[in-house]
Amino acid sequence: MTRHRPRPAPRVPAATAMTGSSGVIQAPPADLDALSQLIADAFCDLAPSRWLVADRATRRKIFPGYFRIYVEHALETGVAYTTTDRAAAALWIPIGQDAPTPPAGYGRRLAAATGPWASRFQAFDVALEARHPAGLAHDYLALLAVRPGRQGQGIGTALLRWHHQILDRDGVPAYLEASSLRTRNVYLRHGYSDHGPPIYLPDGPLMYPMLRPARAAA
Repeated sequence: MTRHRPRPAPRVPAATAMTGSSGVIQAPPADLDALSQLIADAFCDLAPSRWLVADRATRRKIFPGYFRIYVEHALETGVAYTTTDRAAAALWIPIGQDAPTPPAGYGRRLAAATGPWASRFQAFDVALEARHPAGLAHDYLALLAVRPGRQGQGIGTALLRWHHQILDRDGVPAYLEASSLRTRNVYLRHGYSDHGPPIYLPDGPLMYPMLRPARAAA
């Protein structure tokens, strides 16, 4: 998935003003399981998720273990943000100019988490990795999730803007894959633009690679 690119640590206070009583915080390692479940719940019914595993009950069973791989990787090599009430999560991974590489033991862990659906997840990885920017140091927004029932309240936007401030401070571009046209439109409003044509999952939905250029800090 990713290769770590050393950079000054993000300046994240204990909490910052946000929608309602929530605040942005850097997730501690103790949040690993809670954030894995949060992301699994938020992503369960997205079109790419349905393409990965058609049966909803099966998705709910295997997704927490699958997303745990990514949360752990962000905690170890990047930065994971959440809110004081654990209503959302954003996983950012710094990537150098070399091609991304997966977490240690990724193939084994993926097979253990996804079982007979492993080949589907592998095809998903191949489709996304083929379009990942090469030769460009950047931060990769691997996942941005808001708990069902809390979506549409500006929480995801707050997490996104918080790390954008750090990227602008450091002059670092950002990259992500939007899972739908709706989320693509959201990211367009936050300074992202299309990074080439959509990603075609085999016989499945489209995803939208997007890049946000580095900006001068205010």
